[in-house]
Amino acid sequence: MLEGTQLTKDFRVRLGLFRGSATLRAVDDVSITIDAGETVALVGESGSGKSTLGRILLGLILQTSGAVHYRGTDFARLQGDAARQFRADVQAVFQDTSASLNPRRRVGESVIAPLLFNRRLSAAHARIESAQLLERVGLDPKIFASRFPHQLSGGQRQRVGLARALASQPRVIVADEPVSALDVSVRAQILKLMQDLQAQEKLAYLFITHDLGIARLIANRVMVMYLGAIVEEGNAADVFARPSHPYTLALTLSAPIPDPTRARPPRHLIGDIPSPLAPPPGCRFHPRCAFAQAICKTDAPPVREFENAHRSACHFAEQVRGG
Repeated sequence: MLEGTQLTKDFRVRLGLFRGSATLRAVDDVSITIDAGETVALVGESGSGKSTLGRILLGLILQTSGAVHYRGTDFARLQGDAARQFRADVQAVFQDTSASLNPRRRVGESVIAPLLFNRRLSAAHARIESAQLLERVGLDPKIFASRFPHQLSGGQRQRVGLARALASQPRVIVADEPVSALDVSVRAQILKLMQDLQAQEKLAYLFITHDLGIARLIANRVMVMYLGAIVEEGNAADVFARPSHPYTLALTLSAPIPDPTRARPPRHLIGDIPSPLAPPPGCRFHPRCAFAQAICKTDAPPVREFENAHRSACHFAEQVRGG
């Protein structure tokens, strides 16, 4: 459905008065595919480049190099009705529910807008379908259609965001941390709703998150991103059962254990993520890695492939898989 090939995104960053500027590489040679009906989880810490990659795939920002293809066609070549169809087929659900909805528009108006613009329905038909969409996401249109976003809870606003995305009858939804700001009970409701909608509509999701528990729950495939690069990817069950990169291993060991009688494993993550303005030489993860040796400081690791297209960019992937 959606494919990014060797995507790179550079930003020019001003360093301050008399210090000039520098190049920040937020996405570094990343390739990603999202197939029909599957969920790809893109995980990593804040500052790893996940949201930038999502915005490139949405066409909200242009990549410095590489290409984005939708159903085999280069996004850069889409014009007119084809470009309009891409905008309808590839929708977004954002993290900040307050900022993603127009505060001056009532909920019903926000859901009606894509029905008028993307699907070109009549005003009467759009009002009927917007009410049906609100019902599908668990909101009574008689109560919520006339309300403004500030009159809703975070979970209710996220349901409106889903209804607005579904209004265009999308094939792919890029969900950027859609539940991270919600309470745990509301988070579970939104995730269940997204899974039900996926089953009904055969949607494909790119689910951007820093929570491995959520990725384990909903994803078919997992891609682990660190300082702009993909360091591990593969089938979700394989990645979580046998992580092959020290960063993935550290993330899995950092996840809470829902059993107070079990001892926590030793930490495998040292320090903080380096500045993307000056990434470390060699393996970019080596300053924080418990497995690092001299070669990691000088040579970028090759991508190693294991069973089921499970890939890892680590010199010592076999040792990591062994524990």
